[in-house]
Order: sequence, then structure tokens, then C-alpha cells
Amino acid sequence: MEIKNRSFIADMSLLITAILWGGGFIGVKDALATIEPLHLTAIRFSLAGIILSIIFFKRLKQIKRQDLYAGLIIGLLLFAGFVTQTIGLKYTTAGKNAFLTGLNVVMVPFFYWALKKKFPGLQTIAAAILSFLGIGLLTLQNGSIVMNFGDLMTIICAVFFAIHITAIGHFSKDCDTVVLAILQMIVAAVLSIVCAVLFEPKMPLSNINSGNIYSIGYLVIFSTMIAFLIQNTAQKYTMATHAAIILCMESVFGSIFSVIFLKEIFSPTMIIGCVVIFVAIILSEVKIKFRVASKNKKMGRETLIK
Repeated sequence: MEIKNRSFIADMSLLITAILWGGGFIGVKDALATIEPLHLTAIRFSLAGIILSIIFFKRLKQIKRQDLYAGLIIGLLLFAGFVTQTIGLKYTTAGKNAFLTGLNVVMVPFFYWALKKKFPGLQTIAAAILSFLGIGLLTLQNGSIVMNFGDLMTIICAVFFAIHITAIGHFSKDCDTVVLAILQMIVAAVLSIVCAVLFEPKMPLSNINSGNIYSIGYLVIFSTMIAFLIQNTAQKYTMATHAAIILCMESVFGSIFSVIFLKEIFSPTMIIGCVVIFVAIILSEVKIKFRVASKNKKMGRETLIK
């Protein structure tokens, strides 16, 4: 019973993370109006890393070599995922960015397969094919598929997030999850600062003003500090593939929030594409069971075939 309770609490915690991340699409889109992508990522992870380091300083003093190793790898993946997502959001809508990011859930079983040598199954492969059909519908404009730069970067970000979720599931079993969350933020912050200096040197600090300070605050406190602490801890009590299906709800909440707060309009074809992608996401994790009569039917027994 205790294990089931832990699993349920972990699931509900991951759902909260998905909601917080869904709101993050609105915050990022608003902040990008005046702040460059790399600068925004640097600000976001630097502040979150510093604040958490102060709060959990005693735990950081007990850091182990395996924590450093895991934090470096996960931090690199986190940096790559958020940079490509943030750049993508600059060139596409928040709703499309949210749904395309959700594709990571279809990819997680394949990375899990590569890591654990466990075949994901024909159903997951079918989900992957279905998801690409959904991408085509979502990016269909005037009778032809038009995938802009923002869409492409978002799909790349989904790949990095899929590896990120798989890596957290792998390392969180043996590491301090709080330390792991802080380390990945610090790594992402350092990389973001370096890249911002190299590729976005002309952005003035005056671009950070009262108009976007609330968006930045939401991203730092809720979408980063709280959300990643919850994710790292919750994934310790559930499988990466199971966590992915819950975290994919981020795409649903992100799209809903973008319609409510940003007044974005989805065409009928785009809505169908979103539905197809969402079905693919669900199909990749919810195993369908078919009941067929077995040779033992005469004995009143049936065999479950997945």
C-alpha cells in the first residue's frame, strides 16, 4: 500500500509540474518580446540555481562524485532542450510550441529501449508514426506542409527533453534529487551565459523592465525552481516512460493557456493535428489489451494479449 501511495503522490506531483510548465509557455512568449532567448535562459536558470543553492546549502556540502557526473549530463540536456525550445517559441506560436514539445513522450520509450535494452512495442512505433502525421497537420498551411524555423527548433527540443527525462529516471535512483536539480540548473545557467555573451552581446539590460518582470518571476520560481524539484523527486518513484505520459500534459495546458491569455487562434486543421498528436502521446503509454479466446477456452479461461 505504501508503494502505491508513493506512486500516486508522484503522479499527482508530476501533473502539477505539467501545469506549471504549461503556464511557462505564456511567460516565455511574453518575456521574448523584449529579451533575447539565450539571455532569458541565462536569467532563468541563474536566479533559480542561486536561490536553491542558498536554501539547500547544507545538502550541497554533501555532494558526491556521482551527483556531479549526473548533474553535468542532465544539465547539458536541460540547456539544449530549453535553448532550442525558447528559440523555437520566438518564431512560432505558444500553442504550436507546446504541442510539438509534447512529442518528447513518444520518443522516451525509444531512448529507454536504447538504455535498458527493452523493446518499446509495436504500439509505441505506431504512436510515433501517428505523431508525425499530427505534425504534418499542425504545420499544414494553404494546402502544403510549411514547417518554419520555430517549429523545427521545437521538434529538436522535444528530442533533448526526451533524453533528459530518460536520464533523470536513470540517475535519480542513486542521487540526491534536490542536489541533482540544483546542479542541472547551474550547468544550464553557465552554458546559457557563455552562449549569450558570444551570440547575443548587444542586448541591453534595460530590456528587463516592469513589463516582463512578472513573467520572469513566474519562470524562475514556478516553472524552474518548484517544477524541477518536483520532477526530480517524483521520478525517483516512477518509471521514465510513465513520467513522460503525465508530463506531456504540459502541451495540453500550454495550448489552453495560449488560447485564453494570448488569444491565439487555431485553424480546424491545426486542431485536428493537435488531437492526432495527443492521441499518439496517449497511445504511446496506455497499453491496449485485447481479450481473445485461447486454446484453454473449454476450461473457462481466457488469455490476455497485449
